[in-house]
Amino acid sequence: MEMTQIKNIIEAALLAYGEPMNLKNLVALFPDEEITSNDINQALNDLEQDYQDRGIELKRLAKGYRLQTRESMQPWLQHMWEQKPKKLSRALLETLALIAYRQPITRGEIEDIRGVAVSSKIIHYMMDQEWIRILGYRDVPGKPAMLGTTTTFLDYFNITSLQDLPSLSEIKDLDTLEQELQFKGLAAEGGDANRSEQAADTTAETGEEAQPKPAAEPSDHNPESA
Repeated sequence: MEMTQIKNIIEAALLAYGEPMNLKNLVALFPDEEITSNDINQALNDLEQDYQDRGIELKRLAKGYRLQTRESMQPWLQHMWEQKPKKLSRALLETLALIAYRQPITRGEIEDIRGVAVSSKIIHYMMDQEWIRILGYRDVPGKPAMLGTTTTFLDYFNITSLQDLPSLSEIKDLDTLEQELQFKGLAAEGGDANRSEQAADTTAETGEEAQPKPAAEPSDHNPESA
């Protein structure tokens, strides 16, 4: 089979599937052909070159390869959808950032750093989105769950690995973090980072206000309490 045909098949598959595809997935497209991983890599490299000066690009992510629009095209594309982008609250962004940078981390440790209780709905929302998961349980009384990010988190925020996160020295505030991660059209709600105002900070996804941290740390021994 000629390389041009291999490229066309891979291109069509990436467009049709809508999710990242890894080498194993791509090789499986050719069950009756002697196509190797080297052939697939060559085709992917050629496709990457083909898209150099185009409005779309071939992006390598944690789960595989994906065809997507270039970030520079977003100002022209964002008006295509009438629905407003979803908003991530400051409380959710802070919680997600702490998990990403400090993992494995428990809910109690997040609350110690933020100074307010973490809403269960925020944790459940991030788990429903498959951005975070339970990595294990810390060997201390109460066995609190240790939280960490997933490959879905990496793919959603358009990065290949945690090493692609901006360094903490580059982040002056959450607005900087949001810009660095390029949240695919998601915008954080504004507001002062002062902890005294966090109780009024709500998320459009959970509709629940942050509450002052209780005197006793809630148990994290199961997903419901995590």
